[in-house]
Amino acid sequence: MPEDTSAPRYLLRLFIAGDSPHARAALHNLQRICESQFPDQYRIEVVDLMHEPHRGDEEGVIATPALNKELPPPVRRVIGDLSDREQVLNGLQLIPEAKDGMP
Repeated sequence: MPEDTSAPRYLLRLFIAGDSPHARAALHNLQRICESQFPDQYRIEVVDLMHEPHRGDEEGVIATPALNKELPPPVRRVIGDLSDREQVLNGLQLIPEAKDGMP
């Protein structure tokens, strides 16, 4: 049976507070990490708490930028500008597979 490519393997939710330099840096860094590690396998949802403050309350966000890994489970969170690739991958428990399929 062919693999369903319509659903992302990785679902990441980035919480920001407005269009700040920190928010832009976090999104840029996250996109760079995802493209280098998981091309075509991820979806990033950006939640601007300036426009949707209730989402931060619902998710327990106390600082921004904050990144939740929603898929695959378990949900994990890191906070900051996401500039340290290894720290982000380790914090979210996203250890990329080697090209031959082995971790």
